[in-house]
Amino acid sequence: MVPLSAVLIAQNEEKAIEQALRSVAFCDEIVLVDSGSSDRTRELAEAAGARVIVNAPWPGFVAQRDFAVRAARHDWVLALDADERVSDALRAEIEALRRSGPQAAGYRIPRVAFYLGRSIRGTDWYPDWQVRLFDRTRAGWQGDLVHESVAVRGPLERLRGELEHQPYADISDHLRKIDAYTTLWARQAHAAGRGSSVLHVSLGAAWAFFRNYVLKRGFMLGSAGLLVSVLNTHYTFVKLAKLRELGPAHSERR
Repeated sequence: MVPLSAVLIAQNEEKAIEQALRSVAFCDEIVLVDSGSSDRTRELAEAAGARVIVNAPWPGFVAQRDFAVRAARHDWVLALDADERVSDALRAEIEALRRSGPQAAGYRIPRVAFYLGRSIRGTDWYPDWQVRLFDRTRAGWQGDLVHESVAVRGPLERLRGELEHQPYADISDHLRKIDAYTTLWARQAHAAGRGSSVLHVSLGAAWAFFRNYVLKRGFMLGSAGLLVSVLNTHYTFVKLAKLRELGPAHSERR
């Protein structure tokens, strides 16, 4: 069996962390990097058999994820968030790979969100391909303020088993995170020289709804599909509006 380390980052995740840790109990070790929890996250993780390391203050998503990967004892790692779970089908697929020996440097995993009382297999949310199983000698985290990802140097293949995701507690939590992430996105885009206009905001939002609800079959998911499509449209509208608020792009000032 190819040895495998599960690595997680967390802060104040006592309500979710136990389920996440149970889903990776098949790994040879579990490493949890905590960024200064004030609840029982660390105690629960240690009770579940995880090796807990505190790395605070918060250095940013990419730096913290990279720290967790480097803290692992094994080169093959399975990276997880506290609000994610390895499904039974995904576990079986990973175990088969460990027995036969991975042929790729990394593997993309389809992530499915559970939200508003159902799994969301449609809209921009599905399949939300994530590279989470990889050889750290040939891969690593990259990114800026938002949308960090794993860059792989070598063959990249896909798995079929799903990574289960519970991204938001409710609509209020969803809206709070939209506000936070759109601010970060706008700052990052502006720093990169991008700009926006009223036309961009309007067309971007209209396209987002059509893409989510029609092209990506949100309409097949009932009321949940409609709400997710509207909230994804809201995300697009707000991030472009915030980018416009920051003023002309740097390239337009010269």
